[in-house]
Amino acid sequence: MKNLRIFILFLFVLAISIFSCSKDLVINIEEEILSIPEGFPSINFPAGNEFTKERWLLGKKLFYETKLSKSNTISCGSCHKPELFFSDNVAMSAGDNFEEGTSNVPTLMNLAYNPYYTRAGGVPTLEMQVLVPIQEHNEFNHNIVDISAELNANVEYHNDALKCYGREFDPFVLTRAISNFERSFLSGNSRFDKYFFQNNNTALTQNERNGFTLFMSNKTNCSQCHTGFNFTNYAFENNGLYEIYADSGRMRLTKLESDRGLFKVPTLRNIEFTAPYMHDGSIQTLEEIIEHYNNGGQNHKNKSEFIKPLHLTSQEKQDLVSFFKALTDYTFLDNDKFKQ
Repeated sequence: MKNLRIFILFLFVLAISIFSCSKDLVINIEEEILSIPEGFPSINFPAGNEFTKERWLLGKKLFYETKLSKSNTISCGSCHKPELFFSDNVAMSAGDNFEEGTSNVPTLMNLAYNPYYTRAGGVPTLEMQVLVPIQEHNEFNHNIVDISAELNANVEYHNDALKCYGREFDPFVLTRAISNFERSFLSGNSRFDKYFFQNNNTALTQNERNGFTLFMSNKTNCSQCHTGFNFTNYAFENNGLYEIYADSGRMRLTKLESDRGLFKVPTLRNIEFTAPYMHDGSIQTLEEIIEHYNNGGQNHKNKSEFIKPLHLTSQEKQDLVSFFKALTDYTFLDNDKFKQ
């Protein structure tokens, strides 16, 4: 058991080092707002959008601003709810004029460490990602130039922009401020973190520890994709959800048949609160998730080699569910500073 712990620790430290190897910026972290969890690497804020409390406050205001949508009815926070770790509890969230979205809303937790954005991975920076929901007809259905002109005419937003970025309110300010706020969504204080990173051996029950061992084992292969401090390798995989996919996944971006039905591997942190699951929100519970993988998924030409029947016992299934629930960060959930 001791050797297994050492091996697992090595895997996590290795994954962390990948994210920590390039730190060109010296970041002045204001601890009351942005606190890096133990075991997490530092955050690289891009030049021109370094973290400040003022930018964070402006970004928070914009995150909950309904003027970002054409009908002035929804905001980022309408679909990314803080009480659900900035995810939603429906398969497809409603956008402007109640138009249904095309993909299940993912959690925004620990976005600061993502190497790219959207489920197909076609957006390289968080600042650029802000543009996506604004222009999508099924989301905000709006124009960022028009939004910026309207908000610049607002004295408060105009003055905030000058204070934070030294320029009038424009698309640069809008995208930078929101992404500055979103980079502070850091979750790393679950009971698992207390057990693994803080060496509190009593933080997990025996069933939860059994579930963690099973999760890391060759029997399940879970950690082949859900690895590192954020429980994702950010790769694109097909998990055998369907034989025929209505959504072509990463193929939309690359036009390659080998990318049909491939989607970015999501984090498992706070998974207890981010149902429904999968890219289309088609699975409702953790128990159903485990059954899907236990059965080996549907046949698909691009299915990952690691997806195969697991032959789990009833107790092993329960232990995995217990482990997943131990990844919930109630400290973040109870923190009102991110709420409107």
